[in-house]
Amino acid sequence: MTAPPPPAALAPSRPAETIAWTNPQRAEAFRGWLAAVAPRHALRPETVRLASADASFRRYFRLDTTDAAAPTRIVMDAPPDKENSAPFVQVAGLMAAAGVLAPTVLEWDEPNGFLLLDDLGRQTMLDVIDPARPETARPLYDQAIDALVRWQLSSKPGVLPPYDRALLERELALFPEWYIGRHRGIAVEGKLKERLERSFRLIVESNLASPSVYVHRDFMPRNLMAGSAAGLGVLDFQDAVYGPITYDIASLMRDAFLSWDEEFVLDVTVRYWQAARKAGLPVDEDFGAFYRAVEWMGLQRHLKVAGIFARLTLRDGKPRYLADTPRFIAYIRATASRYSELTPLSRVIDEIEGTSAITGFAYGRV
Repeated sequence: MTAPPPPAALAPSRPAETIAWTNPQRAEAFRGWLAAVAPRHALRPETVRLASADASFRRYFRLDTTDAAAPTRIVMDAPPDKENSAPFVQVAGLMAAAGVLAPTVLEWDEPNGFLLLDDLGRQTMLDVIDPARPETARPLYDQAIDALVRWQLSSKPGVLPPYDRALLERELALFPEWYIGRHRGIAVEGKLKERLERSFRLIVESNLASPSVYVHRDFMPRNLMAGSAAGLGVLDFQDAVYGPITYDIASLMRDAFLSWDEEFVLDVTVRYWQAARKAGLPVDEDFGAFYRAVEWMGLQRHLKVAGIFARLTLRDGKPRYLADTPRFIAYIRATASRYSELTPLSRVIDEIEGTSAITGFAYGRV
């Protein structure tokens, strides 16, 4: 998972030389590349400034142009020894072909990992949502559903990497290694290990049973840009895969940075399910069965992200992500407590968090 989206949270306009570079040669390569492409796109290199940095090694800059129709552009700085930009370029093209609004790749210096993109704006869906007023968020979620259905309808096997058993198991392994073992300092052995392994087997089998489509893999309000007449813009899609149709709706409604009460989660999930059925997507004809599959897919995501957030803190020195971990633990406990087959997982969570079993179920704000 790559947490904050590219061009959303912006720094004030600053001159180019204030951008920090740890590698002088890379800084020089960037200046040369930008000067070379500037005339083709009416760029003003002297206006480049930091837009945002995400949980990976990518950074994003914004700069002005002299083109009134496109007054700003975005530059992605993705060091090729740390980030492979080819998937981003590929998926951007797939999204455009699907009729989904996503950044257009205008230039790509593949050897150096510099990309020039069009600018989808300054406000994410998360920026404009009022968590206390879910009814006002419905139009935005309807737009998100529309984009998601378009994306899934364009799916073809053999184009994106498979979200297969091996990847599912690697993701789940992040939780015991990084969250339990390294963050909580608890040895993953004995009964605790056995309970986890038993639960993980069930989760993987449930998720593999879902039909496969294109999966964005981080389809959440912080990665959706609001304000365009063409609908929500979609960002942060470079990790897209071909896998369970339940994943992106689970990601949308069980967000890394925003929680809703279950009534609203159900309402939007039903809206997606109805739209998907009408479009001919392979969702279960029974909503109850579909919702169960979404919950189990969400459980996979929550366990993975809790592990990733712990790793970002302990390995990468980015502690701000761990502050959102209680939200994921609440999601995990709520879902595991709802299904008797997942009682062993509930017990693991209670043991490592020092809590007692819950008796209710809600997606209350945490």
